[in-house]
Amino acid sequence: MSAADVTVLRTPRRRRDATLLTVGLFAAIAAALLPVFSVIAPGAWVAGAVFTTAAVLGAGLVVRVTRLPAVFATVAEIVVGVVMLTAIFGRSSAILGVIPTPATFGTVPGLLAGASDEIRTGVAPVVAQTGLSFLLVAAVAGLAVVLDHVVLTARMPLLAGVGLVAVSLIPTIAIPSDIDIVAFVLLAAALLFLLRVDTRARTAASSRPRAGSPRVVGISATALGVAAVAVIVAVVATPLLPQPGLRFATGGTGGIGTTINPNLELGNDLRQPREVDVLSVRTTAPTAPYLRAVTLSRFDGSVWQPDSSDTVPVPSEGAVFEPVAVDGDITVTDYTTTVTVDQLDSPWLPVPYPASTVTGLNGDWLGMPQNRTVVTRAGSTREQVYEVQADVPRPTLEQIRSRSVGGADLDPALTSLPGDVPAVIGDTAREVTSGAQSPYDQLAALQTWFRSSQFRYSLDAPVDSGFDGAGLDAVADFLQVRAGYCVHYASAFAVMARSLGMPARIVIGYLPGTATSSSPEDGSEYTVTSSQLHAWPEVSFEGIGWVPFEPTNSLGVPTSFASGSGSGGSTTPDTPEQDAAAPEDAPSTAPSQAARPDIDAQNGPGVATGARASTSWVAPSLVGAALLVLLIVPSVVRVLRRGRRLTAARAGDAVAAWRALQEEAVDLGIPASGAESPRAFAARLVADHGVDAADVDLLRAAVERVSYAEDAVDPASGPALVEAVERLRSRLRAGVPPTRRLVAALLPRSLVVRPGAVEAERETVGS
Repeated sequence: MSAADVTVLRTPRRRRDATLLTVGLFAAIAAALLPVFSVIAPGAWVAGAVFTTAAVLGAGLVVRVTRLPAVFATVAEIVVGVVMLTAIFGRSSAILGVIPTPATFGTVPGLLAGASDEIRTGVAPVVAQTGLSFLLVAAVAGLAVVLDHVVLTARMPLLAGVGLVAVSLIPTIAIPSDIDIVAFVLLAAALLFLLRVDTRARTAASSRPRAGSPRVVGISATALGVAAVAVIVAVVATPLLPQPGLRFATGGTGGIGTTINPNLELGNDLRQPREVDVLSVRTTAPTAPYLRAVTLSRFDGSVWQPDSSDTVPVPSEGAVFEPVAVDGDITVTDYTTTVTVDQLDSPWLPVPYPASTVTGLNGDWLGMPQNRTVVTRAGSTREQVYEVQADVPRPTLEQIRSRSVGGADLDPALTSLPGDVPAVIGDTAREVTSGAQSPYDQLAALQTWFRSSQFRYSLDAPVDSGFDGAGLDAVADFLQVRAGYCVHYASAFAVMARSLGMPARIVIGYLPGTATSSSPEDGSEYTVTSSQLHAWPEVSFEGIGWVPFEPTNSLGVPTSFASGSGSGGSTTPDTPEQDAAAPEDAPSTAPSQAARPDIDAQNGPGVATGARASTSWVAPSLVGAALLVLLIVPSVVRVLRRGRRLTAARAGDAVAAWRALQEEAVDLGIPASGAESPRAFAARLVADHGVDAADVDLLRAAVERVSYAEDAVDPASGPALVEAVERLRSRLRAGVPPTRRLVAALLPRSLVVRPGAVEAERETVGS
């Protein structure tokens, strides 16, 4: 059979292999993105990422099938990626809707700033708006370009797998959770498919069995080793990273700082044993106020989502919100509260409700009029000192009993529930409130029932019983087990109130702190600790506004109101001059060890901070060790590959010896083109780099003999080949600066840019 016949037979196979590699890479990218859905909610960005990735990889495949140089494939992919991004996000300023103009590129900084805002203030799973969608689609397209080069040009699919594994781990780092088994299996299957196609293509490229075939297996084994290291780091190190409810920080008193976790997934944080002071409060109010940070109104049956409404800038004079709108017969009292933040690092500002002015803040802050909360897009609460003026409605018992719940201007979502609410929730709510005469009395009955001896505060019961969450199933289980912490009480109360047709939401903030001093002139001062981060429900009353309740057993004092006539018959114990905006609370900490034997005496509702002091170094040390392992992986892989080359060369494999020399040259920045013959490469090393002509000629002659000899291995020549390689390596390294040698050791280019990669790719894959 002639050479022309062989080429005709092989071309379809090469094109098929290129197509299979492209399809396998697309599947691997898709599988790696599946865990991201736990952090970024699926939406239009998914379709954009899928179509853009398909277009990018398809462009590269077309270039390779037409047998153009590989560099054209990368250029074509970048161009197609830009065109797709323009068509999706920049049509209005583009020529024909797809060709970007300077104005199109000018919109990119704004899109990235929008993405940064969404990431900073959003809570998983974030609903991607335009900015974040652009960032996601662009990032996936860029990943596709890079991995296409690694897989189809450098021909190292499992090295690309390391990057894909890293992408799939991002959600686990952001929100610690169990491994997504389905996504992991799909990614592993895609990577094995790529390995299989790549190995078959390499084997088919040889016209007869040679010493090169075992080396293909060696390369695959090396890449498999790299992938194994990545998986080990994923499984062992990732769960030890700080969780999103915790943030290690410096400053303040020099301890461990905290942040506010709006996910209502506080269980792991609650079970941490150590607490720190996060802020102090001085107020003119008769009791310490609750400090709210985030309100959660949207409930889909499994997750309560933080509110994300329109915002207004917080001006320097501090007039953030309009005066509180209440009926004319409701008394409104002004209180001033000064908050000094110590070890709290959060974009949400703790403020008493209902705030009207906030002064003294540093940085750019925004107010949300819908819920009177304050948030920053770029700053932090860290070391802020600010003053809040709050106009607090103070209805009497008779007044709140006479009001209906809701209001014409309220969002219908505040009363909505999914269609599959477990029957136990509605049935229990109606049973508990059956004797109540008004909406307030119904809510007071629910509050009294939750705080009765039928329920107990427990951090462990939800975990032991498998309902540690805030969704409908968790609420149903909580009502059966009747043991849990603030998240379960607040979610159950809010869902049951909605089942009765009442607008309810959940608030995350801080319980009143512990009194430290009191002055008739300056007010009382309180210290708030990390263990007092808390969740509680609110219900809206017409003419009064949002009224908080305290259903969590053993914390605080239940919400109640004094009778305006001095005798009221309240369904709950009356507390004189109770604020509608803050449940009456003797400065509250966690339940005591004696009161709740199942709870650590230092624990309470909310987020505790960090591990015990004696072991706080363990997680950072392990993470640092994992990063160090990743840093040295390329060096280790390169040393192992060099060892295999020299082992094969010592057995008489001239091709292995020649490849060892080429790879050393590539690591040191010396080109080793596949278009250059061994004789030309040897001559260039002698002329330009001063190597010994006898050594390089020995290797050159041996590899040329292999091209024509029946037997590619000559054991007798092995020791001489290895000695020649070592002398040439020493001479090449001596001829480059020390920094170049260091880079060659830490980041060996031959792991990605292999000798003759472009031409080898064209020959094997058919580009």
